[in-house]
Amino acid sequence: MEPPAESRYVGRFAPSPTGPLHAGSLVAALASWLDARAHGGQWLVRIEDVDTARTVPGADHQILQQLAACGLHPDAPPVWQSQRSRLYQAALQQLIGLGHAYGCTCSRKDIEHTRATQGQTRSRHTELVYPGTCRNTSHRNNEGPLAWRLRTDIGALAPGPIAWTDRQLGRQHQDVERQVGDFVLQRADGCATYQLAVVVDDAAQGVTHVVRGHDLADNTARQVWLQACLGLPTPQYWHTPLVLGSNGEKLSKQNRAQALDPAHALADLNQAAAVLGLAHQHSSIPQALAAWTQAARAQWP
Repeated sequence: MEPPAESRYVGRFAPSPTGPLHAGSLVAALASWLDARAHGGQWLVRIEDVDTARTVPGADHQILQQLAACGLHPDAPPVWQSQRSRLYQAALQQLIGLGHAYGCTCSRKDIEHTRATQGQTRSRHTELVYPGTCRNTSHRNNEGPLAWRLRTDIGALAPGPIAWTDRQLGRQHQDVERQVGDFVLQRADGCATYQLAVVVDDAAQGVTHVVRGHDLADNTARQVWLQACLGLPTPQYWHTPLVLGSNGEKLSKQNRAQALDPAHALADLNQAAAVLGLAHQHSSIPQALAAWTQAARAQWP
């Protein structure tokens, strides 16, 4: 019998194949797998290769092999975003038809110049807030490729900050219009952005719980806004702790984080469990996963 809709749990792990998994990405993978198991739910794997220019050939299959070596097997065949572009295009057309999205010809340099003339400077690692230059401009086809942006001044949740409760971080809020501005849904090269693809895919796959790294928490308000504009449900969010390198920066593929070696899967899993606050001295992968599932069921909200 199908469980009641409110009790269903569908989680997912959604790596980008810009390289193999490393210690930081294994924390998010293990946390999402354990959370699904602890709730008697379903765990999916989605390969987020929508940005084909950044995709490393073969990295997707390497990631799946690394997960399998760790005993983390999805409950359904993985899906690839590069095969789902029609879904993103349909969502974009829906937003355009509703008047929520518009074409934009601004380059990053244009945006920085406009912000500077307004006396607004940007600190390092902060968002480049879009000033709404093209919001009320009608562009012709001969003006070159257009990016498509989502309006943040109108919609089901306007005006004011977007608020949500994160299972790790607690109550969160962000004023998307003031702190981000109208954000890009599709780039000028026709590639759907992360924000559009992840919202469409989570809804299409029935995802109810998103477990991902803390570095992605800042995207949540944009995604909640976009879900509201498309009339889609909002999952529960849990942003897990990050693994830092020796330089204090987030461990990532960009700073050459070492790839996980399937031969050392148990040791890597034990390290990931330690980051999640779980006992991490188990002698086999099946034993470890079973013990951590029991602990997650008892300890995690």
